Amino acid sequence: MAASNPPKPFSLAIVGGGLGGLILANSLVRQNIPVHVYEAAPAFSEIGAGVGLSPNALRAMALLDPAMLEGYKRCVTRQATPSELGRFFFFRYGMGKTSADGMVAGQLICEVRHNNETSSVHRARLLNELVKLMPEGAASFSKRLVGIEEEGEGVLLKFLDGTEARHDALVGCDGIKSKVRKLLLGEGHKTSEAVFTGKYCYRGLVPADKAIEILGEDLALNSQMYLGHHGHILTAPIEQGKIINVVASHTKEDGRWDDHAWVRPSTKEELLADFEGWSEPVTKVLGLVETLDIWALFDHLPAATYHRKGKICLLGDAAHASTPHHGAGAGMAVEDALILSKMLASIHSAAELESAFAAYDAVRRPRSQRLVTSSRRCGDVYDFEDELVGDKADALRQYLLHAQDWIWHEDLPGQLDRAQSVLDENLAAL
Repeated sequence: MAASNPPKPFSLAIVGGGLGGLILANSLVRQNIPVHVYEAAPAFSEIGAGVGLSPNALRAMALLDPAMLEGYKRCVTRQATPSELGRFFFFRYGMGKTSADGMVAGQLICEVRHNNETSSVHRARLLNELVKLMPEGAASFSKRLVGIEEEGEGVLLKFLDGTEARHDALVGCDGIKSKVRKLLLGEGHKTSEAVFTGKYCYRGLVPADKAIEILGEDLALNSQMYLGHHGHILTAPIEQGKIINVVASHTKEDGRWDDHAWVRPSTKEELLADFEGWSEPVTKVLGLVETLDIWALFDHLPAATYHRKGKICLLGDAAHASTPHHGAGAGMAVEDALILSKMLASIHSAAELESAFAAYDAVRRPRSQRLVTSSRRCGDVYDFEDELVGDKADALRQYLLHAQDWIWHEDLPGQLDRAQSVLDENLAAL
């Protein structure tokens, strides 16, 4: 519900109607900032199955709008066992052969916990909850951005269907293949395009009852991560525990991805060949996957800026796409939306947009780009490819127990205070 104060005297376009775009849009509506979402698809939609929001993301969502948090809770899947509610993952040794330091198949390396509930949702269900909060007429569909003209008092958006739209500024929330990022950083610039990380993952779903038959209820209905040489496998319940989301990541030997498509159908035979030699219960679960896709894992090189001249700004994967190994990409987009919406709520004219974008950039760019780098290393650790950690149980345990700390325990009010200080300095200089 919008605030009772008068609307801000500027309007924003949001390009991209995924989770990040709709979280930002709803936040701006709540601040009574005129906003319109332009989505390239014929309707709001999300690809992928499960997405988890870690404690930092849930705190950010609560600060943004309690109604959004309530929507998340309506479609959440929690760990099956009450004592497991604070668990991130059970990390286990996944290979069939005993390791050099004595780890055996399925052995627990460690459990990683935090002080909040661990939960996940189906992406499409969360998106639907966010759509319900949007005002009628606040979005347009089949609007694929092809160009931007920066005018004296705003921006002109040009779409593939020949239509145009004018706003004071736009925020690119259009994902890892962001057109807005290319237009901001320059077509062909090395940081404007995503780069292959050398890893890919299989994604599929398994009926929970079938997984329980193989793994037992405890292993099937509580999140597990099986680590091994050049790959790792996670299993986590979604859809209120009716479905098990299975993600099996693997390193590509030549480090190249030459296929134009980043997502393509796969087969059980291809999956099982990659995980030959892994423990039998794990490979049996992989064999149950009913529909299987293979996803190439790309991320972004660090951009020198997330904004330009108070006209263009980036958020979420458009700004800092990362690999999924920390499970924190969606959460970073929520943090982005928190800082950006609060900075925009603190200004009073279009002339101050650049100051708001600059304050957001100063606080969000270092932290979000750290995630990109850290997530790559996290994947190497999971796959026993990190030079310092390798496949040694003690080293793995020490890394895993603390790898998420800097993400989960972030001081969000402190972020807001730092951004506000930058904004105040920028406005004072006008």
